Amino acid sequence: MCEAVTSGILVRMEHVPLATLHTGLAVIRESPRDHGRVELIVRRPAENEREVLAEAELSTVGGLVGDSWSTRGSSSTEDGSPNPKAQVTLMNARAAALVAGSPDRRQLAGDQLFVDLDLSAEGLPPGTQLAIGPAVIEITDLPHRGCGKFSARFGVDALKFVNSNEGRVLNLRGVNAKVVVGGLVRSGDLVRRVAT
Repeated sequence: MCEAVTSGILVRMEHVPLATLHTGLAVIRESPRDHGRVELIVRRPAENEREVLAEAELSTVGGLVGDSWSTRGSSSTEDGSPNPKAQVTLMNARAAALVAGSPDRRQLAGDQLFVDLDLSAEGLPPGTQLAIGPAVIEITDLPHRGCGKFSARFGVDALKFVNSNEGRVLNLRGVNAKVVVGGLVRSGDLVRRVAT
C-alpha cells in the first residue's frame, strides 16, 4: 500500500501484485492491431498535474498544445531542450488500467494518449504512422520505460512488469511519437495505421 496526495486529499492505494499483472497479459494481447480508439487524453500542464480532456490539439511544434513537454527540458538531448522524438507518448489503455488498478487512475502514468491498440514492437515499429482524426503521429525509436515516478504511483511490481523482457516487447509502458500533421484529436477517435 502507498499513500499519495491528490488535490490535497490523502489517498491510500493498493498496488496490483505482479502475479495479477501477469494474468492480465491475455487481455492486453487482444488489443486491436491495425486500428483502435483513443480512450483517454491527458494534458500535463506542470509536473505532477493532470488534466483529462475530451479533445486536444496536436501541433508539429509543441506536441499536445498546453502540455509541459514543450517547456521542460530533456536529459536525452545534448542541449537539454525538449526531445522532438517524445512530443507525444501513447500507452495501451488496457495495460494502463491493469497497472493502475482501475481505469480512473490511468492518467497518473503521465502519458497523453491512452489508446486501445496493440503498441508492441512488432505491431508498431519505429517509423509507423498513425492517423488520429485529422492528425498524424509517427512512432519514434526512443524507448519509453518505467521510472521511479511510475513505481511511486503504481508500485515496484508494476515497474518490474512494464520493464520486463516481455513488457518491453509489448511496449507495456508505451511508445514515444512525434507529430507529423497537426490537428484536433478527440476521445473516442479512431486510431489507424497509415504508413510504416
